[in-house]
Parts: sequence; structure tokens; C-alpha cells
Amino acid sequence: MRMRHEILSWEDVDRLIDHLVPQLDVEFEGMVIITRGGIIPGGLLAETLGITHVLTAAVDFPAEMEAAASKLYAWPEFLQFPDDANLEGRRILVVDDVWGSGRTITAVVNRVAAAGGIPYTCVLHFNPYRNLFGSARPDYYAAVTDAHIIYPWEIDRGPGKVLRSPLGEG
Repeated sequence: MRMRHEILSWEDVDRLIDHLVPQLDVEFEGMVIITRGGIIPGGLLAETLGITHVLTAAVDFPAEMEAAASKLYAWPEFLQFPDDANLEGRRILVVDDVWGSGRTITAVVNRVAAAGGIPYTCVLHFNPYRNLFGSARPDYYAAVTDAHIIYPWEIDRGPGKVLRSPLGEG
């Protein structure tokens, strides 16, 4: 079965951020942005919310395994993660672009909590159909989708790029 794709514009991203901001009912003392997908939404939110304590986490999972169930047992490798002292006792907004399987953001949340931080999750898109964690869901999200989302910063860049006409038509 072929997965549906949705290509977003910068205006679409602005609308998603505008939808998220009123939901954020906690005064956050820091932010952990998950690389690479969370960098742009995290930066936009940090600027809008006035969060200056902005950190990054880079997480990698081993190559996909044969059985789908074994994905849950794969241990993440943290290529980069903030020092515990930067998280302890702080309300931390953990930001990524999308919650698909939930593996990456869940790994980061668990590590923030283990460091003594109080994590809250925030994504632009939540895909409950790919979620590997039952009823777990992001604390804050702008939209629910079953599509593979292509953000404007992913267009016309890198291998496997998405081509778009110069007039912005899909």
C-alpha cells in the first residue's frame, strides 16, 4: 500500500505554530529540540515563547529489524544530549516535527525525566496510526495525520528531494 504524502508550505507551518502556541499553558524553563526535524519548529516556538534555554538531542536507532515488534526493543544511541544539570528540576518542552512511531521522542522524554527534568512533548503532526506506544500521545500537537508530511525545509534539498515547481504548485 502506498503512503499518502502531503507537502506543506511555509504558510502552513505558520498556521500550525499559531495553532500550537495557545495550547502551551505551562511556563517552560527550557527546550530540548530533537535533531533534525525539530530544529525549525523548535526555533520558531522558542522565539515565540521567549525560551532562551534551548538545547538539542540527536538520537539514532539501529537499522530496521526484520520483525515490526522488535522495533520496540531497539536501544537508542544518543549521539548528542544535554548534560543532566541543564535539565534537572526544569519544565522542559521537547520538540520534534512529527510523532510517527513515537520511538525518538519517547526516548528523549525518558532521558529528560531520568535527569530530573519535567518533560512535555510538542510536535507539529501526530500520526496515531503509526504510534508504537498504545494510547501515548504528545502533550501538544497542531494536527493529526495519516500522511507522510514533507515540510518546506525538506523540499529541493538532499538525496531523494521533492521537486516543486517555481510557482509553488505541488
